[in-house]
Amino acid sequence: MSQFIKKIYLIFLTSFIISHEIIGQKVSNLGFNLKLISEKSEYLETVQKATFKYFWDFAHPISGMAAERTATPNIVTSGGTGFGVMAIIVASERGWISRKDAVKHLIKMTNFLAHADRFHGAWSHWLDGRTGKVVPFGEKDNGGDLVETSYLINGLLCVRTYFDANNAEEKILRKQITNLWETVEWDWYASHGDNHLYWHWSPNYTWEMNMPIRGYNECLITYVLALGSPTHAIKSEVYENTWKKSDFYENGKTYLGYKLPLSFPYGGPLFFAHYSYLSLDPRLMQDDKVNYWKQNLAQTLINYTHCVEEAPKDFGYSSENWGLTASDDYNFYDAHSPTNDNGTITPTAALSSFPYTPYQSYQALRYFYLKKGNPLFGNYGFYDAFNSSKNWYSNQYLAIDQGPIVVMIENYRSELLWKIGQKTPDLLNGLKKMNINPPMNPTGFYMYLSEPKTNEVSLMTHPDFGKYVLDFAIKGNEPTQIELTDENGKATVLLSKSEAKKEGIQQIKFNMKSGKYTTLLTQGSYIEKIILNLK
Repeated sequence: MSQFIKKIYLIFLTSFIISHEIIGQKVSNLGFNLKLISEKSEYLETVQKATFKYFWDFAHPISGMAAERTATPNIVTSGGTGFGVMAIIVASERGWISRKDAVKHLIKMTNFLAHADRFHGAWSHWLDGRTGKVVPFGEKDNGGDLVETSYLINGLLCVRTYFDANNAEEKILRKQITNLWETVEWDWYASHGDNHLYWHWSPNYTWEMNMPIRGYNECLITYVLALGSPTHAIKSEVYENTWKKSDFYENGKTYLGYKLPLSFPYGGPLFFAHYSYLSLDPRLMQDDKVNYWKQNLAQTLINYTHCVEEAPKDFGYSSENWGLTASDDYNFYDAHSPTNDNGTITPTAALSSFPYTPYQSYQALRYFYLKKGNPLFGNYGFYDAFNSSKNWYSNQYLAIDQGPIVVMIENYRSELLWKIGQKTPDLLNGLKKMNINPPMNPTGFYMYLSEPKTNEVSLMTHPDFGKYVLDFAIKGNEPTQIELTDENGKATVLLSKSEAKKEGIQQIKFNMKSGKYTTLLTQGSYIEKIILNLK
């Protein structure tokens, strides 16, 4: 193609984009403040938007809730719906749907939930989307499910925070959510008499499911809400006596070079690092046992490294093809992890890990989309799972796997739901009662865990900024400097000691040629060194 033709083509393409929707983002919604378009941002938006459609185009026509899976469209799921309403927030923010349509849909849903079966305020795991009657999840699991209820309420509280306009419709929506939230009897599920918080209660089988909500797993958000409730809060001692009294709460061992503070050996399935952190920003969470960002990052890197280095070669894993979590498989369903690996890759595992491992997650997204292609990508995004060694592909979508993809990619791109979580007082109140507070990070590269063998950290340019983003923390007032030196010895100062920076977490956005750079952060006598591999 000649330079002249290229120029004409670019002029035409630019005018076409400006006069039409940008992957669903109407220019009017953006106030003509057009964000940079890049190949990365286009791939992310394509995946996010297609996945969102599961909660919009496939939403139940009567209840508005999310179907458990595509094969059972009238069985709607409380927890998956909670993830879905957060995806609706993303869709409204990005202009894929109008704010008015989003509110109308959510009012229909909250009306339905107000009249659905409830058990001391909690909803069942599954409901009939036509009637709101309980659909048993198991023989004795035909009552309230407090964990699934917490996922639903978490999503609704984010909706209440986001849709804050002073008009009649949004006022109605906020009021209905408040009524639903304040009538969940979290304290009832701690009334069995043993100072424990229980997952289930049924009018037929009472406490026979006998599942105290112990850690560490996907249920942290349940305690945030149970403690943060303005009307039915549990006591802090219940949290201490149940969640922390477990054989799999503290860990402290090192797996594949990464120290894991909490949870099962090798960290368990990756949804542990997703479900509770759709609205909770783990960078701002630390208690006396753990920094939650480092917990989630370590678990994700252990999962990734297992797939790349440790798993059987005939599984076909690689640095592009990775991610183990709970999903369908060729035996129906399992909680896949490094210690329970049958060769099944679940796209939500890598894609919902974008905030933790953006470069590795982006490689997985491109592999799933470009190399796996049609067998794996359909009307509602990536199908649930596949197993190359068995030549098996799921034909299903599951709400609990689709929702985190939309939300966690958005948290990587814009921190949207994390910012909403920080504006939601009931979440902050629960965290405070758990003694989970923003950490006082020491000076250093707090966001990264270097690859153990090479001390490298892989960075790619941010899809929406078009620049590399380097995260670090500063403690104290002593001048700090960050310097990058390439493989030829050429040094570039990103942050000079003459530049005043406030104490706390910081970011620098910068342009640089790809390659490996020795990166030094110095403050007084303190020196931290990592190798940045700029991709």
